[in-house]
Amino acid sequence: MTKTLLGVSIFSFSILFSATTLAQTTPDYAKLIDQAHQKYKSNNDGKVADYIPALATYSPNNFAITIATVDGKIYQVGDVNKPFPMESLSKVFTMALAMEQHGPQVVLDKLGANATGMPFNSGLAIELTKGAPENPLVNAGAMSAVSLIEAKDKTDRWNKILDNLNVWADAKLTVNEPVFKSEMETNQHNQALAKLMESYNSFYGNTDEAVEIYTRQCSVDITVEQLAKMGAVLANKGKSPFNGKQLLNEKYVPQVLAEMAIAGLYDGSGKWLYTVGIPAKSGVGGGMVAVVPGEYAIAVYSPPLDEAGNSVRAQKTIEYVAEATQANVFLAK
Repeated sequence: MTKTLLGVSIFSFSILFSATTLAQTTPDYAKLIDQAHQKYKSNNDGKVADYIPALATYSPNNFAITIATVDGKIYQVGDVNKPFPMESLSKVFTMALAMEQHGPQVVLDKLGANATGMPFNSGLAIELTKGAPENPLVNAGAMSAVSLIEAKDKTDRWNKILDNLNVWADAKLTVNEPVFKSEMETNQHNQALAKLMESYNSFYGNTDEAVEIYTRQCSVDITVEQLAKMGAVLANKGKSPFNGKQLLNEKYVPQVLAEMAIAGLYDGSGKWLYTVGIPAKSGVGGGMVAVVPGEYAIAVYSPPLDEAGNSVRAQKTIEYVAEATQANVFLAK
């Protein structure tokens, strides 16, 4: 009798201790993002992108945060139902598709993995490297990545890129046609970058076709929840916690995250890695996603940008949450 009671007591204590430990070690994500939203919603720093006329129409007050965990949970606050153009966020997932098709060595050899130290649309960076785009997250490298996608023709290439975005987002995404039209009317600089790379044999298909498809992928609308789900694939070893599909070879995930760490925030990437310490990618539409391997992805939408083209509120929000959850990948765990 005594042994039985003692055994039950020990078992009960063990369950209680485990539950208490879990509660202590699992961050209160809902509380954290609510605190961040309250803390930064009145921040008016930055400016909405206007070099693409359609982007200038978005309200600077839009602000939304979503965390997607590797066990498939969603936490969110703010304007979570307001879609926005992916812009440079799309580069990560087309790069991942190219890597899935060709392997990381081809991506390294043809697209690179070095920071340029220059703006994301720099032509000088291409000249200095004799045509090497340096990484697939600057415009030159991203367009080159599009040209690397294996396809029968232009339509097939676009369908593969869009299908890839859809399955990562666990949603059916669509192109924002007014944004696409606006970007096509103002993308002469990207056309020039593509031709410049072609002159150095650093382009792997028709330049006009690749620029158009690249512009179209940048114009795909997304919400913060969908973006966070995409990031969660990378946090979860290349497997979506939401549809259960292995979307990227687990062995390739570190290379994708490395590219994000190197150039995800344009020429602000080094400072971001130094101060926050997690891989991230931004877009001039105001979106930003960051990945904490094995734990969660956080996506933020807020249009006002800093001089480098990164959302001001998004950076502050992600830094706040990352610090609270000790997410810095350089910290000893």
